[in-house]
Amino acid sequence: MNNDVVITCAVTGAGDTVGRHPDIPVTPGQIAESALDAARAGAAIVHCHVRDPATGKGSRDVALYREVVARIRESDTDVVINLTAGMGGDLFIGPDDKPTDFGEDTDLVGALDRLPHVEELLPEICSLDCGSYNFGEGGLVYVSTPDMLRHGARRIRELGVKPELEIFDSGHLSFTLQMIAEGLIEEPPLFQLCFGIPWGAPAEVGVMKSWVELLPAGANFTAFAISRNQMPFAAQSVLLGGHVRVGLEDNLYLSRGIFATNAQLVERARKIVELMGARVLGPDEARTRFGLVKRA
Repeated sequence: MNNDVVITCAVTGAGDTVGRHPDIPVTPGQIAESALDAARAGAAIVHCHVRDPATGKGSRDVALYREVVARIRESDTDVVINLTAGMGGDLFIGPDDKPTDFGEDTDLVGALDRLPHVEELLPEICSLDCGSYNFGEGGLVYVSTPDMLRHGARRIRELGVKPELEIFDSGHLSFTLQMIAEGLIEEPPLFQLCFGIPWGAPAEVGVMKSWVELLPAGANFTAFAISRNQMPFAAQSVLLGGHVRVGLEDNLYLSRGIFATNAQLVERARKIVELMGARVLGPDEARTRFGLVKRA
């Protein structure tokens, strides 16, 4: 069991949750405000996507990230900023008779074109989605090839940003261990083990345990699952030596039929951790634990 726990709040994500929840953060102001509420509730790290304010869809617009980060850094919190670098990997395969007629929502760019906001804003952490996989139903494939991953990991290391290694299936973990062996990932590595996302790894504790046993000595990890499994997996992650991620990116409800806020989800996770006898770490303690470089 991990007795010193870092809580991350995944504030908004890029999924089609707008319209399914009355208060999904969409504008930069809303995203920053919700992130700060989560920080005051006990999150040491906030993981941020941005959305097009007009449509609510996920965006790669650097100006939107710039505003979110500025609002957080100018606040009275010292929360660690973690920006996604996963946008730009969506490939919508065409119909069976014309698979190369890619769908109009395709947003597929190279590894370095997924990083302009990271290069400009230099967050302490950015995510690195460590493999391709079928994402939900239909023709959507998330594309993150070995060449892309090596290019991205090398550039993230040059920037002095800690990559959060996002693992959605067992092959992703295998390739990430290879990148560590090649010296592309600075020690200690930081893993995010992701469960329940169709069609990645199922939300099964046995699968999570098998992955944890493969992690290199000294690695830090968080494991999370989506929807109703968010809080059970928070507890299971701590029991297996890991940290906690909650937030509206992964789960919209506090309980059946009751919509949550990010702050409420962090408060619930903090209560679970403390009732287990563990301690929740603050931002500076998280920086020490994860080997982060504090930014202005």
